[in-house]
Order: sequence, then structure tokens, then C-alpha cells
Amino acid sequence: MAKRTRIKDLLNTTEFGQQVTVMGWVKTFRNNQFISINDGSSINNIQAVVDFNSTDESLLKRLTTGAAIAIEGEIIESLGKGQRVEVKVSRLEILGDSDAEKFPLQPKKHSLEFLREIAHLRFRTNTFNAVFKVRHALAYAVHKFFNDKGFVYMHTPIITASDAEGAGEMFRVSTFDPDNIPRNDDGTINYKEDFFGKATNLTVSGQLEGELAAMAFGDIYTFGPTFRAENSNTTRHLAEFWMIEPEMAFYDLNDNMDLAEELLKYLIRYAINNCSDELEFLKSRLLEEEKQKPQNERSELDLLAKLNFCLDNDFERITYTEAISILRNSKPNQKKQFKYLIDEWGADLQSEHERYLVEKHFKKPVILTNYPAEIKSFYMRLNEPDAEGRRTVGAMDILFPGIGEIVGGSQREERLEKLEGRMAELNIPTEEMSWFLDTRRFGSAPHSGFGLGFERLVLFVTGMTNIRDVIPFPRTPKNAEF
Repeated sequence: MAKRTRIKDLLNTTEFGQQVTVMGWVKTFRNNQFISINDGSSINNIQAVVDFNSTDESLLKRLTTGAAIAIEGEIIESLGKGQRVEVKVSRLEILGDSDAEKFPLQPKKHSLEFLREIAHLRFRTNTFNAVFKVRHALAYAVHKFFNDKGFVYMHTPIITASDAEGAGEMFRVSTFDPDNIPRNDDGTINYKEDFFGKATNLTVSGQLEGELAAMAFGDIYTFGPTFRAENSNTTRHLAEFWMIEPEMAFYDLNDNMDLAEELLKYLIRYAINNCSDELEFLKSRLLEEEKQKPQNERSELDLLAKLNFCLDNDFERITYTEAISILRNSKPNQKKQFKYLIDEWGADLQSEHERYLVEKHFKKPVILTNYPAEIKSFYMRLNEPDAEGRRTVGAMDILFPGIGEIVGGSQREERLEKLEGRMAELNIPTEEMSWFLDTRRFGSAPHSGFGLGFERLVLFVTGMTNIRDVIPFPRTPKNAEF
């Protein structure tokens, strides 16, 4: 057969009468003559019309949902509704059969829960075609944004001996035989016998290594997999996910916020401009889903309106202290409607509080700054104590509608003695982190950075409601299939 033409290109053609070759998978076969074919290049299918009178009946019986086929034929203007072009088939070949009795994806609506069980096949559905096309576009846009700004893409290690977040929820990396682990006299594990000669784990963040690079290149970013051994079976948590983490020398907290807001708007705009078919499909899908909900639980904005909502508004910037005052005096708090009531300064904000600030109070994305030092990481820059003597750090979190926190970052503590003091408070050994502290010993400079959870971003842009549906093969507690 001749070289194939992608369906996406054929759907936009105006050159009727040309001979083409199309290869793809059968979506449906109707009336023994209309084949709906998709090759993954577009969310939309192309219709091929076969003359059943001149086609072998045994061949027609093999045109089942999921079968891979190749056709040759003429591009003609369609007389039917719903499509502009179709292919008049002159030659048909079955490339791979699909047993209609066993193929789990029949031409009907399937639940997302069911599709998660067959994640290796769910790419063939319209929903996941759209989701992963958007994911691809966003990943490309991340690299384009930073490249155009002169940032250096840095590959930070997957295997590391440090715990950047200090949370301790890490996956251990070892070559030990689990039935025969060498131990010291006091019963502790003798890591000197292990592959790396010390305790190692899968990375929870590329930030610390990113800071090393920023102190030489100025502006760098990482974009890679990170891992948390957190036993959270929720719609917002994964054990393996991707993080975008820029680190910038000579940036203060305001510079950091400016860059994060610019990045988010750029990525959303890129998706709108380059994934219009996919976003229209996902918008319609979401509207259908919303119809099943009670009126008071439905979203005020459709998907595209929500995305434009973030583009059309400057993000509101307020301090944690101001946010606590707003939340403490809010109706949901006063009427005890929050699951976690806000009583005093120092509370760690939950998703319900973040969403209230964005969706009800300000009605725009919000950047919260200057959190209590006690609830933030050791590397964040200490501010001067406030009028009441409370310690805060130069942190910033960006909150989005429907999702809560989407970005977390800070100005980093560049003062050696302050950083060592915070590490001592939190019992973080300075000797093991000497390499990190060297950035403060030799030419220390103000610097900042943030982390953007890529799946959270894809979740927001696609309107999906479960983070397991925006990563190809989700890794969650008790689940490492495929």
C-alpha cells in the first residue's frame, strides 16, 4: 500500500478526488458499509464507505470494533451529517483482528473507574485521546516557555540520599536480599554493604540539586518524575508524579510569583490555542457529567470559561495572616461548615479553605505568601518577626479554582547561619548536607524557586476530577499495574 495519510490532515483537506491510504482502528461499522476509523492523530474519526456488494463477506465480518485496518480510496465530499469528508474505499485490508466478544471497549459510554482497570487500553477512548493530547501539549509548552526565556534544563537525580521535603515518606532503593539484610552490632541496617554504600531513596524533589545548578547557570528548571511513599488513596495524590521545578538566582519572592503566574497563564493559553478540539470535547463531556449532579454542586463555569477565568484575572496576592482573618470570619467557618475549622493563626490550610478564598471570596486565582515557619520547609527564607513576634517565611502558594494549591515555592534561605539554625531546629544533619550548604559558603546569593505538579496542572486544564486519569499508568497504594 502507498504511504498513509494521517486522519487529522484528511479531515482538514479541500482536495477532493485524491487517492489516499488510511490506517487506523475501527470505532464502529454500520449498515455493512460505513466504517468509522481513528488513527490517534485526531480526536475525530473519518468515515470510510465500503461497497459491500463487491467486498468479500468474510472480510466484512472482520470489521469489528478495535480491529486495525488499512484502506485505499478516494477522498470525497460527504453527503451525511456530522462530517465534511469521507473515503470511498477501493481496497481494504485487515492488519489486526479484534475479537468482538472479548474486546472490552465497546461503542458505548464506559465509567472512568472501569477504564482505570484497563489502563493499557483506555488510550483508545475519546476521553483519554483528548486528555493525553492535552498532556503532551502542556509538556511541550513547559520546555518552550523556559527555553525561550534562556533557562537551562537540568536533569536532577532520580536516586538520591537526601530528603528535600523532610517528610520522610520515601521509597527506599536497595539491592539487599530482603530475606538476608546485613546488620550492625546494634541491629541497625549496615548500608555499607548496599550498592551505594549508604541509605538511598527515590527523589521527592529535584529542588536541592536544582539550587546547585542555579548558583552557576542563573536560571534553570527541572521537569521529571518524583515519588512519595504517602499512603493517600485520594483523587489528588499519586505515588509517582511529574514535577516542574525552576530555580532562579537573584530572584526575590516577588520575582518568583511573577514568573509562576506568567508560566501558568502561558501554559493555559498554549493549550487553548493548540488543543481546541480536545478541550471542546472535554468541555462537553464535563457538562454531561454535571447534569447528573444536584444544582448546588454544579460548577459555575464550564471548562473553557474556567481556563479563561485564570487568563483574564491578575492573581490576587495576600499574606497568610490576611487569609486566616478572612477565613476565620467567613460564613462557612462561623456556621461550622468547614470540615477543618479555622480558630487561630498557625493552622495549616486545607483544600476547602484554599478553594473558598479562590471561588467564593476573591473569585480569582490567589497567591498566598509569608506562611508560619513552623508549617513550612527548612530551606525557606526567614522573614523578620511580625509585630506579635511570630516567625514567617518567604513562601508562596498559588491557589486555583476547583483544585486548591497548584504551585508551591519560596525565596530560599541564602544566609548560611540562618539555614544551619533551621536545620538544627528540625534535626536535619548538616554534615550529610554539606554539599548543599556549600552554595551558601561560596558566593551565596538571593535566589528563589517553585514546584508545579504537572498532573495537577493537567487535571485543571482537562477538567478531569481524578488525578489517576491524567497520568498514563497511575501508581497508587496497592496499585502498580502494567
